[in-house]
Amino acid sequence: MEENTNLNIGGILAPVDEKTARLKNPVVLAFIGDTVYDLFIRANLVKTSGEHVHALNKKARSFVNAEAQARFSEKIEFTEDELSVFKRARNAKVGTTAKNMSVTDYHKATGLEAVIGYLYLTGQHERLEEIFERILENG
Repeated sequence: MEENTNLNIGGILAPVDEKTARLKNPVVLAFIGDTVYDLFIRANLVKTSGEHVHALNKKARSFVNAEAQARFSEKIEFTEDELSVFKRARNAKVGTTAKNMSVTDYHKATGLEAVIGYLYLTGQHERLEEIFERILENG
């Protein structure tokens, strides 16, 4: 079976243009970015580990939390567009409170998730791959 590496799928998964994505509320970008981030981490763990679900969940939690995401956000060299998205999301009124974490970490994590959401929505999968490689290096 031939491997399909083309992620430019039509329909619901089709990318949006960058202008449309930039006009989205940054918290909405973080909403989708949170899911993409979680899916990437879990998929990577499944691909690279032969462990049971309990161990996979434990490892996933070490990546998928505001403190870790805040730390990872400091290790990524964002482009100008990405930095703009990050700052808008970091400074946005989120409407929820941080639980068991610092408010600063929560806001940085929201910024990182917004960048991931932005890149995903605009179909910038190579850049997403670079960012996730950086995250895994620092995990």
